[in-house]
Amino acid sequence: MKIRVSPMASLLFIAVLISAICPSSKAAGSQTSFEDNFSIMWSEDHFKTSEDGQTWFLSLDKETGCGLQTKQRYRFGWFSMKLKLVGDDSAGVVTAYYMCSENGAGPERDELDFEFLGNRTGQPYLIQTNVYKNGVGGREMRHMLWFDPTEGFHSYSFLWNDQQILFLVDRVPIRVYKNNGQENDFFPNEKPMYLFSSIWNADDWATRGGLEKTDWKRAPFVSAYKDFSVEGCQWEDPYPACVSTTTKNWWDQYDAWHLSDSQKMDYAWVQRNLVVYDYCKDYERYPKLPGECSLSPWD
Repeated sequence: MKIRVSPMASLLFIAVLISAICPSSKAAGSQTSFEDNFSIMWSEDHFKTSEDGQTWFLSLDKETGCGLQTKQRYRFGWFSMKLKLVGDDSAGVVTAYYMCSENGAGPERDELDFEFLGNRTGQPYLIQTNVYKNGVGGREMRHMLWFDPTEGFHSYSFLWNDQQILFLVDRVPIRVYKNNGQENDFFPNEKPMYLFSSIWNADDWATRGGLEKTDWKRAPFVSAYKDFSVEGCQWEDPYPACVSTTTKNWWDQYDAWHLSDSQKMDYAWVQRNLVVYDYCKDYERYPKLPGECSLSPWD
């Protein structure tokens, strides 16, 4: 897969336009401390916090990266975090922010992915999204961003209900993934998920298909996090009552099942200007497109 990317400078005009039409928040997130929400997955010595405990840092060096996960699982809701990505030369480095039904990459997992693919100095990050159901992915999309994600914090969010999954950046929907209302093999809607983030070395594929390798002289590579927000159905075994009453919440009501008019404007603009790769248009890879590709994001 050959990807051509314009320099970051060419996106400055895009930043002005998209900021002018960015939709306002529909819900105020509940924000609590790191200890209330998260546990370190591995390499606790690669995790730090700011003095006030409100900003969290994960680092990668040649020995290892670091990861975190929520203590709770959720099925449906709104999940958001602000991230500031590794600056300067980040080729080969991947910062992942995702939801998954398992602690590891199990063969039957459901998963929703944001992956931020590092690049050489002066070249923009690519953001890759993917969806897994029962261990089957292969549903990648790649986008450019309309800002430099290394210069400040930006919010990255999932809206997940039984009708659709939205991937949002600063409240702008960059990807719409629809359900068809029937039992199927592509829409993850049965298994509760944790939320994770991690930083790790992926120079075998992340930057120009693995041609650009991680420059370890620049280590450690550090990603920063703050303002975690969740409004969702918290899972309780064997089956939480909120799963059958989620439509009482804003994130699982009619307005959250469809794009609003302003979201449609933003989404159309993103589709025209920022999409680098869409598996639903890759006929070489998929001579017969997956069934979900026929579902309209506009409905």
